[in-house]
Amino acid sequence: QVQLVESGGGLVQAGGSLRLSCAASGSIFSINTMGWYRQAPGKQRELVATITSGGNTNYADSVKGRFTISRDNAKNTVYLQMNSLKPEDTAVYYCNARVAVVGGVGWSAYWGQGTQVTVSS
Repeated sequence: QVQLVESGGGLVQAGGSLRLSCAASGSIFSINTMGWYRQAPGKQRELVATITSGGNTNYADSVKGRFTISRDNAKNTVYLQMNSLKPEDTAVYYCNARVAVVGGVGWSAYWGQGTQVTVSS
């Protein structure tokens, strides 16, 4: 019913920048919170940043001051601008959205397929 498609990952040197995008499509009535999570090899998935439909943001301490989350509600798209990247930012980054579908009841969480971000030292 709902698909999240991420793009923008890749390989970058430490200190560099990348911008991730995630577009939601399908039978969408409304989207509440959207966010980015990441999972490094051998580690649990962790929150990176979230943003509400009203624009309130929340960041993991490890990315504050370096990453910026934003969204375009008209396009059902969320972005993650990542600056001053470090090798420890290397992970698969996943998009998440809480969505109310057309004809449905309540909110459900959807995930993208993930995009690899690799930061070399």
